[in-house]
Amino acid sequence: MSSADSPVPVDYGRVFTSAIDRLHAEGRYRVFIDILRNKGMFPNARCFAGHNGPKPITVWCSNDYLAMGQHPKVIAAMEEALHDVGAGSGGTRNIGGNTHYHVDLEHELADLHGKENALLFTSGYVSNEATLSTLAKVLPGCIVYSDELNHASMIAGIRNSGCEKRVFRHNDLAHLEELLAADDANVPKLIAFESVYSMDADIAPIAEICDLADKYNALTYLDEVHAVGMYGPRGGGISDREGLADRLTIIEGTLGKAFGVMGGYIAADQMIIDVIRSYAPGFIFTTSLSPVLVAGALASVRHLKGSSEERDGQQAAAAKLKAMMADAGLPVMASTTHIVPLMVGDPVKAKKISDILLAEYGVYVQPINYPTVPRGTERLRFTPGPAHDEGMMRDLVDALVEIWGRLELRRAA
Repeated sequence: MSSADSPVPVDYGRVFTSAIDRLHAEGRYRVFIDILRNKGMFPNARCFAGHNGPKPITVWCSNDYLAMGQHPKVIAAMEEALHDVGAGSGGTRNIGGNTHYHVDLEHELADLHGKENALLFTSGYVSNEATLSTLAKVLPGCIVYSDELNHASMIAGIRNSGCEKRVFRHNDLAHLEELLAADDANVPKLIAFESVYSMDADIAPIAEICDLADKYNALTYLDEVHAVGMYGPRGGGISDREGLADRLTIIEGTLGKAFGVMGGYIAADQMIIDVIRSYAPGFIFTTSLSPVLVAGALASVRHLKGSSEERDGQQAAAAKLKAMMADAGLPVMASTTHIVPLMVGDPVKAKKISDILLAEYGVYVQPINYPTVPRGTERLRFTPGPAHDEGMMRDLVDALVEIWGRLELRRAA
């Protein structure tokens, strides 16, 4: 064989370098900030970026919406569990990793959503991916109808199921019905959607989607990760607030946002839980959550079932920050939820604003770029909590106004 016919070895390093270079060129290379929160003083934290020791900062982008990760009941429960049973879970739920803490928390979550049972996963991502992929495989010929703004974990689950899917325009009931009506009435159908969409901060028409599910004999799967703990008289989410939980087939949630710890779960009737528990690789073959984490989540869920103080404080803070931003002429996106998105529309500028806020003002907020949001809709996403006071908000808004002027960014109309 001549030298001209010799195979050219793949330059793996060049391929990987090129992939990272593309992210830098597009302004969407992700940088993870090195911080530590100050126990009992959230949203205050320490940032370790740079070489002059930790710098005090204020955190404005945490998904620990109610600061329950700092709550004395949660910390005490985790400390007690640590000293009672030790650190790790000991394995999968099937082999050594099932504890009384897990059983108790699943009972509490089932009760929270008015369902027969619940099932814990290691994260909200895993609960979505594992449940949706498994459910659609178990239902022969299933078609999944997915809102176009569904989270990446839901998209991954639907894709991994190998079933047919239909993507309907965001919160567009007419389009959803058009798709449902066009398919065979005799095949299994599943409508998958979220309650609170975390990037646009809007809410799904849950009742109307349930009406369509009833009309076309479809199951419903509602992702409540940005709503559990936050809405409803007991923190069961938007479906709890609107009295609709009983109309939904499966409700999925997280323990890592408003509940302040870690983990994900689904709540449904006993048979569906048993199917997922028995067939989902993402549940069967992974080490279960540490009982220390489960104990903390259990304390948080129980507390928020009986306390609206944290929810009320967070909602008041979000409303105040939105009003202050609007009054200052900043392009805050309209929303009726606890999330405060500020439109930038450019990935490089969004990163630049974030960098200036951290370096010059001690404000930590991450830019949200593609693929989390569509290109051209890059933004900053603020999540004020009950401990963000008016002085912090005033300092933040003043800093944003100065940076908007410095970078000659478009103001709100």
